[in-house]
This record gives sequence, C-alpha cells and structure tokens, in this order.
Amino acid sequence: MKTAVRRVLRAGAGVVLGATLIAGCGGPGGSGGGTGGGDDRAPGATPGATSTAVPTAVPDVSQAAITVSPGDGAKDVPASGTLRVTVGQGRLTGVTAKSADGTAVPGTLAADGSGWQPTGRLALATRYTVDAYAVDEQGRPAAKHADFTTLVPQHTFIGFFTPENGSTVGVGMIVSLKFNRPVTDRAAVERAVTVTSVPAVPVTGHWFGGQRLDLRPADYWKAGTRVTLHLRLRDVQGAPGVYGTQSKDVRFTIGRDQRSTVDAVAHTLVVRRGGAVLRTLPASTGAPQHTTYDGVMVIAEKYAVTRMNGQTVGFGGEYDIPDVPHAMRLTNSGTFVHGNYWSPAGVFGSANVSHGCIGLRDVKGGSATSPAGWFFDHSLVGDPIRVTNSHDRTVAADNGMGGWNLSWAQWQAGSAL
Repeated sequence: MKTAVRRVLRAGAGVVLGATLIAGCGGPGGSGGGTGGGDDRAPGATPGATSTAVPTAVPDVSQAAITVSPGDGAKDVPASGTLRVTVGQGRLTGVTAKSADGTAVPGTLAADGSGWQPTGRLALATRYTVDAYAVDEQGRPAAKHADFTTLVPQHTFIGFFTPENGSTVGVGMIVSLKFNRPVTDRAAVERAVTVTSVPAVPVTGHWFGGQRLDLRPADYWKAGTRVTLHLRLRDVQGAPGVYGTQSKDVRFTIGRDQRSTVDAVAHTLVVRRGGAVLRTLPASTGAPQHTTYDGVMVIAEKYAVTRMNGQTVGFGGEYDIPDVPHAMRLTNSGTFVHGNYWSPAGVFGSANVSHGCIGLRDVKGGSATSPAGWFFDHSLVGDPIRVTNSHDRTVAADNGMGGWNLSWAQWQAGSAL
C-alpha cells in the first residue's frame, strides 16, 4: 500500500512540472473541477491526480526609445557634426563611443538626459561603435548598439611650414604655411591652425590667396619667447572632398632682439642689438635703374655660398655669379643681403651699384672677418631688416616675410575668422 502511494505522488509531481513548462511557453492553462465537464488532466496522468497551471508572465518592457545617428552599419560618414544619440520617453544614463583601436570618443550628456554628442571631430577612415543606455519613466532600462565607418578620403592636403621645429629665430619671424592644394574653406583650416607663446601674445592669421596662410603677432616677438605652432588639420575639409592629414606641434624659440636698418642714401647698414647700435657697416644697395625695395624684409634663408643668375629674376644674362658668399634671402623675388667681392672696395659706403640686393664688402671664397662675413655670423633667420630712402615701392606683404609692412588692422582683415 505504501508503495502505491509513492507512485501516485510521483505521477502528480510530473503533471505539475509539465503544466509549468507549458505555461512558460505561453500555452493555455486549466483547472480541474465539476462532473461531466471532461477530463482536463494531462495526458498519461494517473486517475485522481490534478494539474496546477502557472499564469503566463507579462514582459516588463522599457518604453525608452534610443536613437543613434548615423544608423547601425552606416558608411562614408562625415567626420564632423554627424554623431548624435537621443532618447524618447526616457533619459539617457550613459553613452560609450570608441574607435576600433579602443580610443574613446569624449562627449557631453545633456543635463536632462535627452541627448549626447561628441565634443570633437571623429577621425576619417575609422570604424566606430556606440553603446547607449537609458531608463524610462518607470526606471526600466533600455540599451542600443550601433557601429558605423567614417569617410575614406580620396584627396588630401598638407601644409609646408616655416620655421623649422626646434629652431631659434629672430624677432621678425612670421609663421608661414603653404598648402599643396587650394583651400576654399579658409575658416575651417584657420581654426585648425593656432599659434601660442610664452609669454602669451595674440596671434592672427592672414591669407595670401588660397594656398598660403601666415601668422604673426601685432608687433615683433619678445626675445626669449617660446612659440608653438599647433597643426590640427587631420580630417579637416579644406575644399570639397579634400581633407587634411597633419596633426602635430612645431616648437621654436625667439633669440636675441636684433634689428637692422639700411639707408640707401647714407649707404649704411646699422645693426642694433637690444636697441643699442652693435655695428655700422658700409653698404651698397640697388642702382638707380634697379632700386631696392623700401620697407621691412626678414631674413628667410642663409647660404654660406650660392649662385646668382640674372635670368632667374628677370634680368636676362646681365649677371651669373656662381659663388656669391654669405648670402641671406630677403624676398621670394630675389632680394638678398650678401657678400660682394667683384665690386671695388670704394663702392661700399659711397655708391649703389646692385640689381636690387644689399651688398657688403667680402673676398672671393668669403671671409669671416669681412663685413659680409661678420653680418652673416651675427644674423638669424627671422631677423628684420628695414630699408629706407631707396625711393622704391614698399615690398609686398606676400613677398617673403613682408607682412610687417601691413598695419595690425590690415593684417587682421586678411583673416577668414
């Protein structure tokens, strides 16, 4: 008899489990009772055993609706102004965005939790993933995942810069960038190019056409200033379909304060260091038919020896000197201050005989003790030289580093910002 009871209990337990499994899959449940109403026992159940049904569970679904833009799987997404996460009927509790290499994308979550957006630009040619989390008004959680790929540019541009990284330059140095492709969105490019300094001074850019951007302060740099050019051109669209590739810092230092003045009538080059006269050198400037530019020019390059050919600057075959010593370029159009060994010594300090350059006495092969050699050794790229009384026009602002010939207001007017 005890054995029979155990068998019935085992059979009843099996029926209850079966009912639970059916209810869990959403099947109908029933309850036994009454006579003549049919047998609602589970098939194979022992007569007299009853089934117990478990009600179907109602899913606790969050009403928060998260939207990630661009959508999952999007391609050729622009690098700026495109990534957004928003939510309806709830608030965001967190957003994680990162590139394929694990670099996090910094962003800002709205105070009310209604949206999130990145605080900077995305990188081009990069796969990103976004995971967003939210809760609805009842606190029920929701999540959304998306991944997308940014645009792979077909055309790029770079800026060739001066001065060189790590260099020490004069107080008249102007930072200059020359782009290998025309820039049409000058404001976007100029925002990505900044210059900072210690001690700090405001620095503004000035465009000369679509491929050159120069930057300078209102006045000459202070001696000892540490300057940094910040290039953040990577993924900046400079023209339709053309994107920058550079992201780097260029650091240089301003050396001692040396400024020189050339007087074409007095035939002198006066060198001042820290405001005091360091030396006065006899000089010869442009002849009456080839006068030297007036205004401020800045030493851009230094050559211990170079060739000067009149054909390269529009003078035909008037001269071709293969070994000009102690030459320092002042303009792109060919103005130099240089050593001169072929003119009589009595010319310097008394006559103007050049084709527009500033000549200082020297010897063939160059001498460190000559006026030209001394000035070469005591000069830096970036040192300003002002020419007066030449009775020529003022050198153009884009001819070498002639930007100091513009007033600060004129300079600022050339900024795209």
